[in-house]
Amino acid sequence: MVLRVFSSMALFACLSTSMLPLVAHADDRLGITPSAQSIDYVQHRQQFQLHTLLTEQRHPRTMDLSQVIADDTTAGLRELLSVDQDVTATMNAVAVDPVRLGQLQAASGAVQQALREGHRIYFYGTGSTGRLAETLESGLWRPFWKRVAHEHPDVWKTISAKYPGLDARVRGEITGGDRALISSLEGFEDLQLIGRLQLQDNHIAPQDVVFAVTEGGETSAVIGTALAAAAQPGRAQGRAWFVYNNPDTVLRPFERSRAVLDDARIGKIELATGPQAITGSTRMQATTTSLYALGAVMEDAVQRLLTPILTPAQLASLGFDPGTTLADRLRTFSSLQRIAAAAAPQLSAWTDLEASTYRDGHHATYLAQRALMAVFVDVTERAPTFRLAPLDRRDADPRRSWIQVWAPVDDPRAAWDALLHRPFHGLDPALYAGPFEHDIDDAYLRGAALHSLASAGADEQALYDLSVSPHNLDHAGPQAGDLGALVLLGHEAISPVGRRWLEQVATAKAHQVVFSVSDQPLDRSVHAAAPQATVVAVTVPQRDPFALNQTIVLKMLLNAHSTGVMAKLGRVVGNTMTAVQPGNLKLYGRATYLIQSLVNGALDSPAWRQTHGTTAPLTYAEANAVMFAAIDQRQHLAAATDIPEVELSIVAVLQALAAGKPVDWAQAATTLQHERLGTYMAPYTAAPASAAAR
Repeated sequence: MVLRVFSSMALFACLSTSMLPLVAHADDRLGITPSAQSIDYVQHRQQFQLHTLLTEQRHPRTMDLSQVIADDTTAGLRELLSVDQDVTATMNAVAVDPVRLGQLQAASGAVQQALREGHRIYFYGTGSTGRLAETLESGLWRPFWKRVAHEHPDVWKTISAKYPGLDARVRGEITGGDRALISSLEGFEDLQLIGRLQLQDNHIAPQDVVFAVTEGGETSAVIGTALAAAAQPGRAQGRAWFVYNNPDTVLRPFERSRAVLDDARIGKIELATGPQAITGSTRMQATTTSLYALGAVMEDAVQRLLTPILTPAQLASLGFDPGTTLADRLRTFSSLQRIAAAAAPQLSAWTDLEASTYRDGHHATYLAQRALMAVFVDVTERAPTFRLAPLDRRDADPRRSWIQVWAPVDDPRAAWDALLHRPFHGLDPALYAGPFEHDIDDAYLRGAALHSLASAGADEQALYDLSVSPHNLDHAGPQAGDLGALVLLGHEAISPVGRRWLEQVATAKAHQVVFSVSDQPLDRSVHAAAPQATVVAVTVPQRDPFALNQTIVLKMLLNAHSTGVMAKLGRVVGNTMTAVQPGNLKLYGRATYLIQSLVNGALDSPAWRQTHGTTAPLTYAEANAVMFAAIDQRQHLAAATDIPEVELSIVAVLQALAAGKPVDWAQAATTLQHERLGTYMAPYTAAPASAAAR
């Protein structure tokens, strides 16, 4: 199924009317009086209305995703993975652009110099870029040095003698601290203040290098980090960087973005990639782009740092190639994209299996060792993208999450160590509560931040068990019909705990999956340990020190797989995430835009015009008023409690406009109880000529 795209000129004409009196529009057509919150949002929150960003637009290559993947899973996965060609285009463009490549080279030089002097590298982001930041530290940096110490002790002795503590000199931080890895803590990302406070909390000094990473280029917390770092007395030029995925031209209307772009103290790394495979889901191409580019910068800096103290043979043993330039590294991405795309037929069997597992009311468990951070990131990002319950706490009864992620250890604290490779970091109220109380003027943001602070402390670690512990096996062990997926990264052996777990999965008559991304073919011992498993084995021949190549391929495939599963379950309509949960100022804007664009696509369709004639497009103000009304309806109308606000709003508006009557929320909820939004919208959708040609 393909939702018709409302023309850009018509859409922006509607957006320009959003400042007209709200009550006149809503009362005249929909019978909804805009709430005070809606009026405030439309009239005073323009800085969070981000529908003009390139990363928020719909990608033409996946417009028909929900229909394609319903009919042919492999074709749907190919469609999703094809959008990563945009990342290739960005990498190739940066590689030949002297300005943008020069910025990455300067960043590499700054990292090299800081490490040589004994300083630290700080990566900071919010949501998906926060998980990116933690991946750079806990998924790439710290595991690399552990492997060096274990596999090349003599080399490690030389390195650690010259640069003591080098393995701990990269710090990745997510807005809200490590608890935010599990699920977002609302209210934080809208505050520049928290970026400054977390910089202070992590003891980032002026000589440390700071990378503030935001896919949109407008995230307040990340901007607060960049500005606070630049303002530190004594900070050297070239040691504060802003990394983002939208062109400067679309960011300049936003005051907070403009403040960074115009600050000469902050280096800019612009990595614009275009629309995402799923509208606004920047966990996909935008984060892939930034993770690969920053990983390449980190690798380049370390190679240059170690070249004077190691022999060519020693460098090669660690995976470094002295003949590879940073530009060469960026161009390598094209081969990684092709490897991932070629895996679609293998991947489809797993996607079908996991979708049917959830459809039948069963659960999935992922077990990972070296791949733990990548798996954890993909799984936790499914919850906000597709409105799933986040990972269950230890005391959850009954289970709400469809999925869990375990490390092959039997102790909860050891599992966190396996994920982070360092102590868990929470936010101490002693540092944050006072500034929240006194420095946040906006009552809504102040209340949200203080509420989230109560769930951001170090004590949160004990509430989540990511291990194959007796408690977990008793409460959430494999059952008949469940799915157990073992994920391997690199040529790693299955641990004894992992083998026992695979046996338990088989004994319980649950489905087994083995997913491997390695520089070598899958070892026969893995087949022997899980002879009945669905196997997805992808070979990435290039060997690199931080396993960045394998990690990126793993990420792209996990993203496509999990998105494909959700599309097959009806959580995607066309290529839009209509189940998005509007829980902060940015998501209020995204939900409003989705309602407006999908309703107007239907109103512009031949089927609507033939049946109902020409209907004036829905304005942004109307869509926003409806969205806030839907939020209220979900709280008070029993039939609507399990229906996403965006879906409820779309059906309510279309039914009202078709009947020429006020919105009937009960009728809309009843409709969605009996059919999916995609089915309801089907009469108003048609494949464009370009899609039909495929």
